[in-house]
Order: sequence, then C-alpha cells, then structure tokens
Amino acid sequence: MARTALVTGGSRGIGAAISIALKEAGYDVAATYAGNDEAAAKFTAETGIKTYKWNVADYDECVAGIASVEADLGPVDVLVNNAGITRDAPFHKMTREQWTQVMDTNLSGLFNMTHPIWPGMRDRKFGRVISISSINGQKGQFAQANYSAAKAGDIGFTKALAQEGARAGITVNAICPGYVATDMVMAVPEKVRESIIATIPVGRLGEPEDIARAVVFLASDDAGFITGATLTANGGQYMT
Repeated sequence: MARTALVTGGSRGIGAAISIALKEAGYDVAATYAGNDEAAAKFTAETGIKTYKWNVADYDECVAGIASVEADLGPVDVLVNNAGITRDAPFHKMTREQWTQVMDTNLSGLFNMTHPIWPGMRDRKFGRVISISSINGQKGQFAQANYSAAKAGDIGFTKALAQEGARAGITVNAICPGYVATDMVMAVPEKVRESIIATIPVGRLGEPEDIARAVVFLASDDAGFITGATLTANGGQYMT
C-alpha cells in the first residue's frame, strides 16, 4: 500500500516539483495551495495530483484540511512543509504586518501543519517531516529580517522535534535551498540574476527538481538514520 505524502504550497514552483517527484516515487500525494485557484486547477489537470486550499497560517484550517486529505488518501506518512511567503523591506521600513505575515506562514505554519499530524505518526511508529528552509535562514539577507528569522526558526524546530520523534520512528529534517529558477527568481532582471549566479560556485541557479530529489531521499526508508539534519542545496554559494 502506497504511503501518503502531503506537500504544502505544492502546486507551484519548488512545491510542484516535490509533489511530482513524490508521485513518481510511488506516493499518494496531496498538495495544498493558498490562493491561486487557476494554477492549482491546471496543476491537478496536468499531474492528477489533487489540490486542497487552505492557509497554513491558520491552525483550524490546517486541522480541517488535513482531515479532508486523510479522508481521501489515508493517514499522512510524509509531511513536506514547503509553503512560504516573502514581505521584504529594510528593517527600518518593515511594518508589524509584514513581520507577522511572514512569521505566521513560514514558522508558525510548521507548527500548524505538523502538530495535528504528529500523534498519528507516533501511533504508527513511522513518519517523515521535511521542512523547506532557506539559505537566507543560514546566512541572513538584507531586507529579509522577517524571512531570515522565520527560516532560521525552521531549522531550530527541526532539531528539537527530531529528538522527540526519533524513538517513535519519525525523522525530522530540513532542506535549505539556495537560489532556484522559480518564476519569482526568473522575474528578476537579467543583470541581477547574473550577479547572483556569479556567487554560486557551480555556475548556475538551482532547479526545482534539485530540491525535489532531496525530499524524495529524505522521505525514503533509505534515510531512516538521518534526522535533525539540515541539507544545504545551494550550489556551494554558502557552505556550512
């Protein structure tokens, strides 16, 4: 019987690549999205992966959404916390709303999604929690005090929860992508992209599939001895 994987923000960009890779690896996959109905419908039509709409910043919506996924596909065995937003601004111009929105989605969203699923994983003595952090959670970034703080928090969450899940057969890991050729990055002016690529030793942007392959590995039985880890996938741009 196939295991069930749930990918937040799973219908676009890195999340879409993760959803597709997990399906190709044999998982029953559900993907969440927050607002773009057209993109989600297109993704489902093209891949056959069902999408579910809710806001990971809202705990009650997460509980209800997870219940819908489990009613359709069965208990969630693999959770990929991928959903994230940016609200960039220099700190002296950053509003309280910009801070709160990013923290609620990018950090509290991990709690909101993992907390309702955790008891079932403990009962079944198996689980995989994989959170997509960021290079900027490791090194910081100008005008991203909110985003960098949240993504650094994702790493702390991973390390702490891994200690609780280990004896229950649950691994908890984080992946820190560098600059990946998503729509957002490709929309940046070419000269800016070139300046970014110049700082990446492998000489290119990452592809969403680079991150997806890492998720598939961490979700597998082969990765059962890896927990509390932060996998850095940035082409050598920042080495830890």
